Amino acid sequence: MIYISTGGVKNKTATNTALEFHKNGINKIELSGGLYSNTILKDILELPKALQVQIHNYYPPANEPFVFNLASKDEQISSLSINHVKKSIDLSSKIGSKIYAFHAGFRLDPKVSELGKKINKNSLISRDEAIDLFIKRVKLLHGEAKKFNMQLMIENNVISKKNIDHFQEDPLLFTNPKEIKEIMTMLPSDIGFLLDVAHLKVSSNSLGFDLENAHKDLQNEISAYHLSENDGLSDQNRPLKSNSWFWKDLKTEVKFFTLEIYNSSIEELKIQKALVENAIKIKL
Repeated sequence: MIYISTGGVKNKTATNTALEFHKNGINKIELSGGLYSNTILKDILELPKALQVQIHNYYPPANEPFVFNLASKDEQISSLSINHVKKSIDLSSKIGSKIYAFHAGFRLDPKVSELGKKINKNSLISRDEAIDLFIKRVKLLHGEAKKFNMQLMIENNVISKKNIDHFQEDPLLFTNPKEIKEIMTMLPSDIGFLLDVAHLKVSSNSLGFDLENAHKDLQNEISAYHLSENDGLSDQNRPLKSNSWFWKDLKTEVKFFTLEIYNSSIEELKIQKALVENAIKIKL
């Protein structure tokens, strides 16, 4: 199953992007990003039945934006984050999706305006406390997901070198293979791991671990992939290449692949999808 993300289209709602994809023959779509709309829930439920749709992370976006963080010590942010997942589980069930994936938590609460940029030094909570909070909340939400026969998946965060230099430590969870494996062992076994290869590439440069070895080391945990390319310094959502680093050890027996390629035409996205299909075929 290969999905195309709507996350790269910022100037319209994700449902409008999905309809445009549909008109052009793309029918497996991951709803992510896009503008908020007062009719967003109605628009999602009224998407054509021919579409296979899943929703991702901070989607649908909130009317009053907040930074989704299941490891937050702030009561308001943690409550908003937990309720967002509960609503997303319910919505996923209504659109016939059986998987909902979200990003791992942070040791601080960045502002919306800081996302993707240098984050101001807020008070970092300890890594152990953040992990404990995150695990407690994911277990709570796992119970909610079971009511809907829904599988939860956790995506690895991306840490840039500028933020490592800024904080003199890693303020995020789930960025390196050792911690990813440790946290996964603390969670129910049916919770999956969504590997974003682009996030792993940037984090490997920032934290100094070997990228290809990390991919191999995580094989048993991987349940799905987000695919895109970058320069190793920041998460750029560039197109895949025929020689992209991850093809050699790509795990084919996963629930889905999502292309998170931004600033590309629909025809270019179709070519990218064919590249993934071909890579899977070769490995099989």
